[in-house]
Amino acid sequence: MATILGYILIPIVAAITFFVGLYIGNVKFLTKNREEKERLEEEIKKAKLDAAEIKSKAIEEATAIKKREIIETREEVHKLRDEFEKESKIQRDELKSLEERLVRREENIDRKEQALDEMKEKIEKEKVESEKIKDEASKKLYEIASLNAEEAREIVMKQTSEKYELELAQKYRDIKDRYEDDAKKYSRWIITTAIQRYASDVTSEITTSTVILPTDDMKGRIIGREGRNIRTFEKLTGTDLIIDDTPEVVALSCFNPLRREIAKRTLTMLVADGRIHPARIEELYEKSKKEVEEIIKEAGKEAVKRVGIKSPHPEIVKLLGRLKFRTSYGQDVLEHSIEVAMFAGMMANELGLNAELAKRAALFHDLGKAIDHEVEGSHAIVGGIIAKRYGEKLEVINAMQYHHNEVDAMTPEAVLVGASDALSAARPGARRETLENYVRRIEQLEEIAKSFRYVDKAYAIQAGRELRIIVQPEKVDDSISEKLARDISAKIEETMEYPGIIKVTVIREKRSVSYAS
Repeated sequence: MATILGYILIPIVAAITFFVGLYIGNVKFLTKNREEKERLEEEIKKAKLDAAEIKSKAIEEATAIKKREIIETREEVHKLRDEFEKESKIQRDELKSLEERLVRREENIDRKEQALDEMKEKIEKEKVESEKIKDEASKKLYEIASLNAEEAREIVMKQTSEKYELELAQKYRDIKDRYEDDAKKYSRWIITTAIQRYASDVTSEITTSTVILPTDDMKGRIIGREGRNIRTFEKLTGTDLIIDDTPEVVALSCFNPLRREIAKRTLTMLVADGRIHPARIEELYEKSKKEVEEIIKEAGKEAVKRVGIKSPHPEIVKLLGRLKFRTSYGQDVLEHSIEVAMFAGMMANELGLNAELAKRAALFHDLGKAIDHEVEGSHAIVGGIIAKRYGEKLEVINAMQYHHNEVDAMTPEAVLVGASDALSAARPGARRETLENYVRRIEQLEEIAKSFRYVDKAYAIQAGRELRIIVQPEKVDDSISEKLARDISAKIEETMEYPGIIKVTVIREKRSVSYAS
């Protein structure tokens, strides 16, 4: 019985234990969930507070950044305003300077016009007085000598002429001298202003170029078997290849800078390539020619751009580029042409003339030198023919052909082109001569002077820029001296070629010497 009761109680106790345990577990679970919930609510509350704080800080930082950006923007605007005001002030100063120059020029013109008006009034008054004197003399002659009108007129005119001839001649001379002085000062001012505004570098051209070799063994390869490589090279390029004892260097000699440049490029590529034989020389020579042709085109375009004129015909641009490889007395002809264009344009602006016309004609003035060895005629005439062929205006052509006085000038701009050409060529260091040519020119100048009558001695000074001539004073007067200077200048122009201008000075001096013993 007890055993059966034990068997019955055990499951009941187990069931009660199970339910009690389950109840206790549920109570713990619910208690844990409530605590977790409270903890989560605390964390959510804290997160909200953190979010609000972050938001507040972000707003503060955004406000600070905005203020900083506004300050920086204001500073930048202030800086730009200062720069603008500085540039405006510079432009205002330049305009003010230009206005002052214009005012001074207008004042000079007004003074000259006023002087002319005063002179005209004075001459008119003297003319009226002369008429009065003539009338009085006529009446007196009629009364005294009973002369007819024609006889009286001749006597009065003779008396008046004798009385006022010296005075009128003196006044005419004073007016002429004054205006000549003013013209000289103004022209000198224009020329010096142009030179100061355009100060280009002066470079001298040489007739040889050198090529550096990696080793001296390369010289033998350049010469080739029995000299076939060097013969091919010299025949193709038209240059002389000088191979001497100078280590790792060869020289190219040619008076034509264009050929010398092509030859130098060809030889440089041959040395770098290492394969030197006639076929390769011909191949690289053609390649160098194409490269130089591109350089010529670019040089012509750059010249037109530098001068600032409307683009001419492409063929004219190409011919301009060829002048880069042409020299005159050692002066680069393209740089010389650009310089002449700058001078002519500046002087045209100062004189109120057509600056575009002056610059265009000046840039093209030596165009004939690009092909003068291919056609007959002087480079000035040839250049004009080329310009006409490619549609340039008659005024441009005339100015180009005038610059060596081979045609008459049609416009003032043509005269400016000739003056600018002489100015560019005559600047110190612009052109150079070999010693032999220099000595020959000096001797020729003195020989020309001594070939004239009455010349006692002749000296070429100032590096051939001036010729001083001493004449026999007992046989030459002032008028003959002036004529002699003009005749010698004309003969120099006809028989000689020279850069710039040559001043001819004739000196007539009479010395009387006596000794007291």
